[in-house]
Amino acid sequence: MSTLSLSNQFLIAMPTLEDPNFQRTVTYICEHTGQGAMGIVINRPLNLSLGEVLQHMHIDSDDAQAGRHTVFMGGPVQTERGFVLHTPAGDWDSMLRISDGIGLATSKDILEVIAHGKGPRDIFVALGYAGWGAGQLEQEMADNVWLSGPADQQIIFHTPWQQRWEAAAASMGVDLNHLSSQIGHA
Repeated sequence: MSTLSLSNQFLIAMPTLEDPNFQRTVTYICEHTGQGAMGIVINRPLNLSLGEVLQHMHIDSDDAQAGRHTVFMGGPVQTERGFVLHTPAGDWDSMLRISDGIGLATSKDILEVIAHGKGPRDIFVALGYAGWGAGQLEQEMADNVWLSGPADQQIIFHTPWQQRWEAAAASMGVDLNHLSSQIGHA
């Protein structure tokens, strides 16, 4: 039985989801295979700037704009590890090409280029990721924990984080304020 891949899709937490790690979140799914899934939560800012991260990593920056990017909590797994969603996809030492336009880099070289104002056009920086084991995400989808639909680069990179949960649902024609916990149940 083949599984429909949710790669390059948004997972939007249903209003009834009470897990504090995912309540009212939008997760961008970077990879989804039979072995499991991984994604980056795009609306949980940390009280941390990219400038502070660069300083901590001893990367000199000559671009003041680079340091102003907010760093987000990408999920509860490996919270000390950095991830950079970016467009265009680029070619870095350690990179996963998610779609023709979006890549996920985990190597220091992308941060060094960003620090000098020569990085990708759009970046989203996170610490940690969301992960699911084999079959776990499929079960959560069957249990109506998540709403899924096509990802929108505008929401990831340009919509204020406070609006991403509602905006991601609205891009699919869904008003989260009108959803019942019984959706999908007969």
